[in-house]
Amino acid sequence: MNLFSLFAHAEPLTVGSPAPLVSAPDQDGKSVVFGDVYAKGITLVYFYPKAATPGCTKEACSLRDSYAGLAGKGIEILGVSRDKPEAQKAFRDDQHLPFALIADTDGKVAEAFHVPMIPVVGIPMRQSFLIKDGKIAWISLNAQTSGAAAEVSKALETLK
Repeated sequence: MNLFSLFAHAEPLTVGSPAPLVSAPDQDGKSVVFGDVYAKGITLVYFYPKAATPGCTKEACSLRDSYAGLAGKGIEILGVSRDKPEAQKAFRDDQHLPFALIADTDGKVAEAFHVPMIPVVGIPMRQSFLIKDGKIAWISLNAQTSGAAAEVSKALETLK
């Protein structure tokens, strides 16, 4: 990755855009095909900078603590960061997260979703997307940490 690519910004995806059809390994190294997940129902794809850091832990635990309610509404959740599968697995296990964490080590998932990287360190900005019927239905370009589940729940109400 060169210095120029760290500062490159693509235009954000917009509501109504087709959801990116990408695949990447999860915390267990198993390939996750995003299109297959979208087919199960509304999907939350949330990007976080780094596993096991304070803000990312708050965000993941907010979603974990509200998981039963979100899953009851038919939501599938995929958390995405540049961490390796081993780090994703440790984070998932340590925090008892009931959803998959995607190891976007090459940044291709973030690139497909047009998620910018934090300059100099090259990790994704915190952003969230709801996908419904294969299209982007909601975007948070400034996603919450401890309020992540409340933010997503509120967005879900607008999709009904």
